[in-house]
Amino acid sequence: MEKPYVVGVDMGGTNTKFGIVDARGHVLNSSSIKTQQYTDINEYCDVLCSEMMKLVNVHGGIDLIRGVGAGAPNANYYTGNIENAANLPWKGIVPFAQMISDRMGVPCRITNDANAAAMGEMTYGVAKGMKNFIMITLGTGVGSGIVIDGKVVYGHDGFAGELGHTKIIRDASARLCGCGQKGCIEAYASANGVARTAQEWVTTTDKPSLLRDIPTESITSKDVFDAAMKGDEMAREIFDYTGTLLGQKLADFIAFSAPEAIVLFGGLTKAGDILLQPIVKAMNENVVRFWKDKVRVLFSSLKDADAAILGASALVWDVDAQAPMTV
Repeated sequence: MEKPYVVGVDMGGTNTKFGIVDARGHVLNSSSIKTQQYTDINEYCDVLCSEMMKLVNVHGGIDLIRGVGAGAPNANYYTGNIENAANLPWKGIVPFAQMISDRMGVPCRITNDANAAAMGEMTYGVAKGMKNFIMITLGTGVGSGIVIDGKVVYGHDGFAGELGHTKIIRDASARLCGCGQKGCIEAYASANGVARTAQEWVTTTDKPSLLRDIPTESITSKDVFDAAMKGDEMAREIFDYTGTLLGQKLADFIAFSAPEAIVLFGGLTKAGDILLQPIVKAMNENVVRFWKDKVRVLFSSLKDADAAILGASALVWDVDAQAPMTV
């Protein structure tokens, strides 16, 4: 193959990970930068492209790169823009694909980060061979990629499948989400949501907890996980609460696409069974009875950011893709 490599980019609200991928789906080398460190999109793109070029040069230079594929929050598959992303430092419409293409000198194509993860999982991971599944990414936010009949669902405007911004709490006490709505599942079941629950419970209850040894505003989801692993009752209850809300929402998601499985991906999945068990329990308690115990809930089989990096790279390999690549 004349150009045997692709650069895959996984842009998260906290970190941006990227890697060199060959046609067989091997991530040959990877690195990352801090997304939130750059409040100027031009500075971010300059640094990102500079760091990507370091990897590119290790593998023979830009002449061997077919293109860049990127997964990013609120990325529009059809336009190449990132549009009004809630968890990124840059607001409004960002012509991300064109900005990367201009700097790297190769074509670029983008999609929603969870759609990229779904493509990676379907091609290389636990969803390989599945035609109908939902990918849920549990990181800074809650993302989703919906696959029906073997194809990622984009909708007429490129934004189909924003399941993280469907509401789980519908009253005045509901949390404000980064998207501007109140009560979104993202505000409760993301890593940020777990931290917010912990901060609220420490403030509003007298229950003893290791979390009280941490300044309230500094508590993170990792702190909650660490406390839960030490047997902390409040921390375990927080994961039970989080999993229950997410399981209730998954029951709703099942009803519109009848997936074979729901695949969970992202940092929050490191909680393992203390998150998975309440998810499955609540999902099966709330789903229509003919789907009860029928839909599997699985953790991604791809390590770290590989699912999203591989899925993003697949955008470039896909000769039948509907979205044009920048030039």
